[in-house]
Amino acid sequence: MDFTFTEEQQAAVEAAKAVFADVVPDSVPSPALTAGAVADDIDRPLWRKLADADLLSLVLAPEYGGAGLDPIALCLVLRESARVLARVPLLENSAAALAVQTYATDALRADLLPRAGRGELVLTVAAAGRTGHDPAELAVTARREKTGWALDGMQTAVPWAQSADRILVPAHTDDGTAVLALVPRLQSGVRLDDQTSTNGERHAQVHLDSVRLHDEEVITAPGAWEWLRALLTTGTCALALGLGQAVLTMTSAYTSKREQFGFPVATFQAVAVQAADRYIDLRAMEATLWQAAWRISSGANGALPPAGDVAVAKIWASEGVRRVVQTAQHLHGGFGADTDYALHRYHAWAKQLELSLGPAAAHEEALGDLLAAHALG
Repeated sequence: MDFTFTEEQQAAVEAAKAVFADVVPDSVPSPALTAGAVADDIDRPLWRKLADADLLSLVLAPEYGGAGLDPIALCLVLRESARVLARVPLLENSAAALAVQTYATDALRADLLPRAGRGELVLTVAAAGRTGHDPAELAVTARREKTGWALDGMQTAVPWAQSADRILVPAHTDDGTAVLALVPRLQSGVRLDDQTSTNGERHAQVHLDSVRLHDEEVITAPGAWEWLRALLTTGTCALALGLGQAVLTMTSAYTSKREQFGFPVATFQAVAVQAADRYIDLRAMEATLWQAAWRISSGANGALPPAGDVAVAKIWASEGVRRVVQTAQHLHGGFGADTDYALHRYHAWAKQLELSLGPAAAHEEALGDLLAAHALG
């Protein structure tokens, strides 16, 4: 398998590195020392820089002002954003925009996508459902009416919903079909209750009480929600990879300087073996991520549907990033728990990413179901 990136994808990485170069994880209060959310809003200056660098329109078609790149390029940029714990809904905004571009009407595309690419319109996605464990589309009902649609239900843990202009909400119809509704945050019948995520960011429980939407605001194309969920999950794996790589770099630098008995602790066999194990985790996370991103981007056939590759990638991402931060904490000793040092922030973000879009156990179950349904010869 050749995972060599194209010149355009590599250019996106360089642009992302330039934008994220000045971002520091300590720009907001520590989640360990803050009772609620660490900030009321996303990092707006960074959002503006991403728009100016054309990174918000990366996956949009040229007719909407974008570069027309694929989910692989998006994952490359997401990896860079996670290295510095960038506080922006880059994954949710890009995934929602790409879903609109792929499945929505021409009128909705023309209305939303250019503004989303310029950073003037912020999109997010409600993907956790009512509990974070049940299928998200079951948490909201969508009723067809004479003049449009009516939505009722609740979605929990919606990232940065208070900062978004539109929330892409999965819902189910009377016959069980999954649809996607683009709900304006200020629409009548929408109520947001503040929640705080594990990493200290502001999330919301979104209540929908007979929310009325026009026909074009509801995407009814078959498979749209399943495709979007796979993209969100793969993007979460990219974030986990970038975070894990940053943490291993921090650990390498610390253990190379920290001395015991007159030698850097990095030269001790026990330390070197643990670091090597975590490096292997990261390589496995990387290989499975690009496999999943490639399946989504190319639509290539395989022994299993793309959902199988996505499940494998999320299993590795969830388990791998947890092991990486735990080992880093151990090798840093007490210094790793110091709230003046950034490692504890990475630990909190890692736990958030581990559980987002389902922990490893949930994806192991999904993978088992796929294997049972598809005989491998």
